[in-house]
Amino acid sequence: MLDLKPSAASRNFVLAARGPARERAPRCATSLDVPVYEQEFWTSRQRQASPIHEISYRACFKPQLPGYFIERLSAEGDLVYDPFSGRGTTAIEAALRGRGVIANDVNPLSAILTYPRLELPSVTEIDARLRSLRFPARPPSGLDLSMFFHPDTEYEILGLREYLHRRARSGREDGVDRWIRMVATNRLTGHSPGFFSVYTLPPNQAVSPGDQVRINARLKQEPEYRDIRALILKKSMQLQGRLGAAERWRLRKAAENALLLSRDARATAEIQDGAVQLTVTSPPFLDVVQYARDNWLRCWFNALDAEAIGSRITMAREVEDWTAVMAPVFAELHRVTRPRGWVAFEVGEVRRGAVRLEEIVAPAGAAAGFSCEAILINAQRFTKTANIWGVENNRLGTNSNRIVLFRKH
Repeated sequence: MLDLKPSAASRNFVLAARGPARERAPRCATSLDVPVYEQEFWTSRQRQASPIHEISYRACFKPQLPGYFIERLSAEGDLVYDPFSGRGTTAIEAALRGRGVIANDVNPLSAILTYPRLELPSVTEIDARLRSLRFPARPPSGLDLSMFFHPDTEYEILGLREYLHRRARSGREDGVDRWIRMVATNRLTGHSPGFFSVYTLPPNQAVSPGDQVRINARLKQEPEYRDIRALILKKSMQLQGRLGAAERWRLRKAAENALLLSRDARATAEIQDGAVQLTVTSPPFLDVVQYARDNWLRCWFNALDAEAIGSRITMAREVEDWTAVMAPVFAELHRVTRPRGWVAFEVGEVRRGAVRLEEIVAPAGAAAGFSCEAILINAQRFTKTANIWGVENNRLGTNSNRIVLFRKH
């Protein structure tokens, strides 16, 4: 198996081959001499991921991906960054391993889903706050949500939404409130009784009200009552259930100095020059994922404008347009990366493999001043998500991880 082997003395890293791994001839459509390695570098079994990661979000990678690079290309206390943070997988995994955290995403939902898992209020505090909630007369929703929620469930959701907004507006929102907001945002809709809604699509993708009406008719179902307090507490216990004392301490320690931004990744002035040892990230892949459409209900719950957010996310249909956005992203990454620091840039596989973004990314990073060290292709079998959607691995979707590895000299 191919592996990245760290040298504790020099902190130089080399690729070492073990077992049946393959090194392929470079396929980049450039003059760069970039080796391509294809192997199963990590699997879900190599290190059972912490349950604190189990927050659903579209197009998120497994914790084993950032964990692989964090372990090999950084040391405790180093800053690890993700400019397209999504649900915060890189940030949480970095914190669990004793690294400092910087996360950025143009979608403010990212910070809502990430920071509470660093603050980590206790389950006892969460339970006490949930028990103390008293919802007033039914506040208006501005939406017809009857196709998703039982009337009594909708009343509780609206009451919780109003409570959280009132706490935030008054400046009284605390870590327990933020945790409850995070879990409720994640539990709004899904395909099991653990969610607030009737059966619908998996929780990383909210269907439209009209589509849900058709799902209900096809399945001959009506929304049943869900006790949202009980479900939030249950999910909280699941997220924190296997965390040890050392992991809890590391998460809370990282929260003390964590920098969570909601900026364009091309302009992150809050990050100091040369501050970051390692970036592990995965940008939007052309127009594969429709973030505004998938997150409209989560945005509503958090009083965010889904369409405005969607307009700020790079959804280029053409490779040339996507590349034009990524070029200044790499320039900004070069600015914030320390000398001898690393960037692991994951681009997945899109359009049935017809578009190989790694061949675009490698020269873009080199043009910004990085040395392109290698392209790693992590080949994996079916995942649970792939089975849900009937997606054949390495043919549709983004299950084949393709990582372009850069270094700043």
